[in-house]
Amino acid sequence: MTSPWLAQPEAALKTPRPLVRASWKRAFDNHLDPDLPLASLEVAEDELGDYRLAHPLASVLPVIRRLLVRDADDDSGLLVAVGDAMGRLLWVDGDRALRRRAEGMLFVEGAGWAESRVGTSAPGTALELDHAVQISGGEHFNRLAHAWSCTAVPVHDPETRRILGMIDITGGTQAVDPHTLPLMEATAAAVESELMVQRLRALRDRPAPRRPTRRTVTVARPVLRVLGRDTGELSSGTTRVELSARHTELLTLLAWHRQGLSANRLAELVYTEGESAVTLRAEMVRLRKALAGSLDGLGLESRPYRLTQPLELDAQHVVGLLDRGAHRVALATAVGAVLPGSTAPGIEQIREEIRARIRESVLSDASVDVLLQFAQTPDAANDTEVWSAILRLLPRRSPKRAGIVAHLEVISG
Repeated sequence: MTSPWLAQPEAALKTPRPLVRASWKRAFDNHLDPDLPLASLEVAEDELGDYRLAHPLASVLPVIRRLLVRDADDDSGLLVAVGDAMGRLLWVDGDRALRRRAEGMLFVEGAGWAESRVGTSAPGTALELDHAVQISGGEHFNRLAHAWSCTAVPVHDPETRRILGMIDITGGTQAVDPHTLPLMEATAAAVESELMVQRLRALRDRPAPRRPTRRTVTVARPVLRVLGRDTGELSSGTTRVELSARHTELLTLLAWHRQGLSANRLAELVYTEGESAVTLRAEMVRLRKALAGSLDGLGLESRPYRLTQPLELDAQHVVGLLDRGAHRVALATAVGAVLPGSTAPGIEQIREEIRARIRESVLSDASVDVLLQFAQTPDAANDTEVWSAILRLLPRRSPKRAGIVAHLEVISG
């Protein structure tokens, strides 16, 4: 692949800005090719509407449109785009003729414009650096974008300062006019202020508690119960939702793999007959709708598939108890295997991992009483190592020794 510095004929006439030079280097390190097509669609058309509706910036779109979009009409030569924290464009508005031109480089809703995917551009580089960025013409890494200029700014959660997404203006040279950068920064500040106002208003409008409460408020995470059940129960506060077997498997896998799973990998973990990712995507659309209609706040993101907020599994609670040495409570909590009727490969892996964690933890440092409790479970009934450990730990004069020895003789054959 050509070096990124040699691939930029317009910018090669002068020394690139340090910001641009560093971005080109990152693109080169990511093995991007400046002559290949730019973006790719990362949010499917049938998923885009639901995903946008659930995104935190959806509620502040009127602010963005009032400050930016109304000036980007059909004669402006400008586009206004709003994207998520991973660089995926969720809304693109502005000059209609320019929008048609921008389709040539896939600057469209649902496309991914992260710097790691397309190289240097204002949307992706602003997210990468976490501050406002202007990129002009040949400063873009990819040649297809050399006719365009853009200014973008990240938007943060007003409380946590976590990046929620970005706002971008794209067009000709007017997109990087000196006044554009402060305008974009002011828009981001207005959006963050509006988000805080909305939260404060929601708190104000919330019914007052009947009794005084502590100042510290604990927000309960939704919980999915899968131990000893063939279908899961999803709960949050007083809300209880019974899930189908397939939806339970999907949510269990996403809760276990919190970093997210690609469509192909998730399909491998769910299906035993080798169904394709297409089949999985259709099921994920149904799951997203089921969640939207039953439990507020818990949603799905795509590419990779992952949950929009943490979901606690009762199986993970068992692991946490084991890690804290609360073996007796862990065994009492483990009322059964994870989805015992499921044959999904990923569920079988989780089931085996939980079983192995319990066995290893109990054998390594549990008391003899806890070992006796564990020995009564189906997993340990014929486990000679467990029963032998009990025999070693029991006092010599314990009346239980005779029964343990007899059981060992039976299971040892």
